[in-house]
Amino acid sequence: MRRYLSASISSLNANKLNGLLAEVDFRNYLQGLGYGNQVSVGGWIARSEGAGNFGQRTVVFFPETIRVGQTYPASRVLPQPPHGLHTICSTFHQIGIHGYYLTPSVGTANDPSSITWQAVQLGVPNQAPWASFPSCIAGFRARQRRYNFLRYNTANVSGIPASSIEEEFSKEHARISFQSAFMSEIADVDGVFWGNQYTYPIEIKEKTVARDNKIGDYFGLDVGPFVKLAFYAAKRGNLHSLFVVREIDNTSARNLVNWWYIKFDELAQSASWTPVGGGTNMQGGGSTTVKIPKYKFQLLNAATLSTL
Repeated sequence: MRRYLSASISSLNANKLNGLLAEVDFRNYLQGLGYGNQVSVGGWIARSEGAGNFGQRTVVFFPETIRVGQTYPASRVLPQPPHGLHTICSTFHQIGIHGYYLTPSVGTANDPSSITWQAVQLGVPNQAPWASFPSCIAGFRARQRRYNFLRYNTANVSGIPASSIEEEFSKEHARISFQSAFMSEIADVDGVFWGNQYTYPIEIKEKTVARDNKIGDYFGLDVGPFVKLAFYAAKRGNLHSLFVVREIDNTSARNLVNWWYIKFDELAQSASWTPVGGGTNMQGGGSTTVKIPKYKFQLLNAATLSTL
């Protein structure tokens, strides 16, 4: 699995790795607070692309995690999707985003090329049938040339903890299966929190606090994730979104200071109108960072989770 990940994750750098670690810590933290069953595993959100078709179709999909030592024959009885995903995908469906749960079949052990996926659409009024993924997805332009995901085989995945390898492998295989078939704009979904009032796609980042003389202490968010959160907010309905920060003391020891969150509405109203440039984004390229005052964030704990 690590060999496949090193070949498929072309954008893994220190920031991205720390982001993956923050996702793991976040789920463990929620589990300890009694909210572990209200957050989904990670997945992908993809939009159609091409002149005259950009953004006309949006899908989100969450793959079942392939576990080492388990068998996944094509003849097996397919598992029931996690209960919470039905509610999450129903919220997505109401605003025009079609949600799917993926489950794998493995033809040959230790051979990623033998893995195929079946998908079931969730959030629709009637029970949808299982179908072959990604061919069951409509509205995307078919890829005409082979998707060479090995072209940047330079990622170092040794820092990913063993507990996360299976989930990240499953996510990457599902992404590559989709992008091998279709042209799309695709972004990761760190998770979706099923709250008492709303459904919240989550953007999770590990941050040290920064300082600005005009706004005081702040946390930064790259413009790409900011736009993704804005996309969710524009759709509205019961879909809101959260920016979650795992604050650390420094980038070497990475000791936890606190967990913080801010709803996107508050983020958009509080963010500085003058972004800062010159940093490095998750893909290793140039970054434009939106600055959000730290005092606008709330502590993420059992009490605040109960209000969401």
